[in-house]
Amino acid sequence: MERAGQLKPTSFIYGEFGNMSTSDTNANFTTKGEEKEGLAFQAGLAVTLSLITFATTLSNAFVIATIYQSRKLHTPANFLIASLALTDLLVSVLVMPISALYTVSQTWTLGQVMCDIWLSSDITCCTASILHLCVIALDRYWAITDAVEYTKKRTTARAAGMIATAWVIAISISLPPFFWRQVKAEEVTTCNVNTDHIFYTIYSTFGAFYIPTLLLIALYGRIYVEARKRILKQASNKPGKRLTSAHLITNSPGTNSVASTTSLNYGTNETFSCDANSSSASVNHVKVTVSDTLLEKKRISAARERKATKTLGIILGAYIICWLPFFIYTLVVSVCASCYYPELFDIFTWLGYLNSLINPIIYTMSNEDFKKAFHKLIRFRYCRS
Repeated sequence: MERAGQLKPTSFIYGEFGNMSTSDTNANFTTKGEEKEGLAFQAGLAVTLSLITFATTLSNAFVIATIYQSRKLHTPANFLIASLALTDLLVSVLVMPISALYTVSQTWTLGQVMCDIWLSSDITCCTASILHLCVIALDRYWAITDAVEYTKKRTTARAAGMIATAWVIAISISLPPFFWRQVKAEEVTTCNVNTDHIFYTIYSTFGAFYIPTLLLIALYGRIYVEARKRILKQASNKPGKRLTSAHLITNSPGTNSVASTTSLNYGTNETFSCDANSSSASVNHVKVTVSDTLLEKKRISAARERKATKTLGIILGAYIICWLPFFIYTLVVSVCASCYYPELFDIFTWLGYLNSLINPIIYTMSNEDFKKAFHKLIRFRYCRS
């Protein structure tokens, strides 16, 4: 009985070893399957982020090249757009590639110095991009509300001063973290802005997003109201002076027809012909054609105002959709550390970067001069290749 009792544990142990062996095999298969799925997801994520980065670089580079190549686009307003494209190009070159590597690997492998450079570049370039939208909106606001006076002030030097101001503010927002940066002796595996300093978080988020957003909403609201007033005014105004052309056509037997043209001002919009001498061999016809050029100009101007207003709405909407989630989440994380989820933070970060891709598409596709110059540039590159 004692031996039998001694044998029972032995059989139980062997059974457990058998079960453990089976469980380990299943676990190995599960682990390998999860690893394959993880690698496939990382590969897909890397390709997606690389395509976004490449598209952002290419689109902004084309905007800069288009403005540089076309003399017609060498205006202060377009220099502001070129500066915005340059800023977004810097985002795609200095910030997005490293961010893509960090997002895919989920660990920082480039050291403390590179972390500091990357973070400062990220904050500076993204803030400068947002502030450029404010500068462009301000330029548009002055141009539409004080057209006569601002035309004299709208110079390249003024545009350069507005661009410099945007960069100075952006740099002043990115510098403070360097004053309390601590050099770590151990290996750095994460690279994030320190959110322990709540006052800096409030200062940076309000300076980089919330205040510029309020300014953009106020400016675009005033621009919309002013544009609406112009459209309604042009629609209610009666037609002014009309350009009328009269053609005298002389038909004589045995001779070629002779036509003469003169310009008259009529208040009518009719086309008629007069028979000077119907019974004689020589017949003269006077054909009067009315062309209301002023009314046509007003109609075109109103259409442009509508298009410009619609474009401003698209720009503002795209900007808010791209950046609002990131800056709300940044404030939430600063007061609730347990609310931080790396995956959610990465999604909001890349949604913000996406604004640098959207900006050149909106600004160029809504401008006919840009589209013509862009197509000309494409044909030129194609012919050269």
